[in-house]
Formats: sequence, C-alpha cells, structure tokens
Amino acid sequence: MKGKIGIALGAGAARGWAHIGVLRTLAKAGIHPDIVVGTSMGAVVGGCYAADHLDPIEEFAASLTRRSFFSYLDFSLKGDSLITGQRLCTKLEQRIKAMRIERMGRQFAAVATEVDTGHEVWIKRGRLIEAIRASYAIPGIFSPVQVKNRWLMDGAIVNPVPVSVCRAMGARTVIAVNLNSDQSVQGSVIPDHGSDDFDISTCPEKQQIPDDASGTRGALKLLHKQFFGESDGAPGMTTVMLDAVNIMQDRISRARLAGDPPDLTIRPQLGDVGLFEFYRAQECIDAGVEATEQKLNEVDGTLDMFVS
Repeated sequence: MKGKIGIALGAGAARGWAHIGVLRTLAKAGIHPDIVVGTSMGAVVGGCYAADHLDPIEEFAASLTRRSFFSYLDFSLKGDSLITGQRLCTKLEQRIKAMRIERMGRQFAAVATEVDTGHEVWIKRGRLIEAIRASYAIPGIFSPVQVKNRWLMDGAIVNPVPVSVCRAMGARTVIAVNLNSDQSVQGSVIPDHGSDDFDISTCPEKQQIPDDASGTRGALKLLHKQFFGESDGAPGMTTVMLDAVNIMQDRISRARLAGDPPDLTIRPQLGDVGLFEFYRAQECIDAGVEATEQKLNEVDGTLDMFVS
C-alpha cells in the first residue's frame, strides 16, 4: 500500500495560509509528502515547504496586518493588471532566495495557465520565485509572468486542486487540500428572475469624478471605489474579478475531482475569510490544523498507508 505520497494544495487566495496548518499537522502525524503540487497560493506555500522554507513564510504571514498588507500592493498604470506584484515578489524572494526547483529536496510543480492558448502548464524546473508568481497571477489583479517563452497566469483557471498532476508525477497516494469546499453549496440555480414594471431603474449612471480628483486625495478616493466597490453594495472591480475566478474554480474543482478523486481530502472551513484578507493568516492556519486533525482521526485505522 505504501509508495510515493503526493499532496495537491489548492487555490484560494488568502485562504491559502491554511496550507501551512495542514502541512504542519501532517508532519506531526508522520506524513511527509514526497511530491508537492500547488496552484496559486497552494504554489506559494507548497514551494516554500518543498524548499524547506516553511518557517520563514509562516513568520511573514503572521506579521501581516491590514495596513502592512496593502503596502505590498504596488498599483499599476499598465493595461494588463491593477498590481504589478513586484513588491510582494521582492519580499518572497528575500525568503526563498535564488532557489531552483530541480535542486530542492522534494519533487515540486506549480500549475499555471498560458495566456494565449489556455494550456495547463506544469512548472517543474527553473527559479522557484518565477513559478510561484506565475501560478498566483490572478487575471486583471496581478500582471502575467513570462517564463521562458510563455506568458502565464493563475493556474486556478484550469486546475484549482491539482490531483492529476500529483498522479502524473508518480504519486501512488494523493492527499488533496480543497480551500473552497464550503463555498460550493452557494452555487445553485435561480430559475425565474427579472425586473417588474414597478421596480426602480438600476441602470448605471455616468461615473462622477470627485471635484478634487486631480489631487492625490481625490485620485485615491476614486481608486478606492474601483477597488472595493460603492457604499450602496455595488461590487468593486477586484471583487468582481476575484469572485469570477472563485466561482469558476469551484465548478472546475468539482468536475475534475469527480473524475480523478484523491485518496484523502482535507477541507478547511474558511467561508468567512475574504479572498484578499491576507492579514487573517492565523485564523486560516488554525482552520487548516483543525480540518487535518479531524480527517486524520477519521482514517486513524488506515493511517499506515499514508506514512512514508
């Protein structure tokens, strides 16, 4: 029953900090994956784990506050994204240095999506920081990343929980970590919807530019509206893009996991954590610990099959 153990660390933006708790708890149980595959934030945490740099990334996560997190968001005037991601990349690079994937102690792959073709790209060699950046480059939020001759973006678009990659890399037993399983029940069908004659029109009005928009304060106010949404509940640009990716990856995850189910699935309960609330790291880590402990208790009688 024994053989190579693979772990598929799923996408989930800020919820991805839960992977730290999962990996810590598995290690305590004597489970040390030989093959680590991550998508988006799963690639960030998984890459650091495979490089034996989980402590530094956990320290970084724990240090984040609401204010310090937003200091890493270097807004861009380019047409391909809101954020260049360079400040965050620099911070990550300080922790993983010039690490190359092929020189790490464990097999690792980061899943990304090619911009032109939609190809699912498995980054299995080269600079770790490039692989991580490409895997979390959420369309419209972070700039695409060029790795060799391909422009790459978020892997969650094609393979949110990369069980299939673990299998292809030789894993006999695969543990999957799905960070969005408690979101899936929200997506149902509304079979009859529309406006009635007496409804107030909700056609969008022409955007009003603040009187002082030429100044820094006005420009920041306008940017805040675009980023976070209107006070009347209308979603901001980032909310729309993140929710679109979230909904899409949920549907894709369910389809792909049904066709290629893992041997064990860990589902941290993170429904109240916003996709950009990276400063709630400790809550996510604790949720990862709790979900893993519960799952290991359920399979306690067959735990030996997972221990390498």
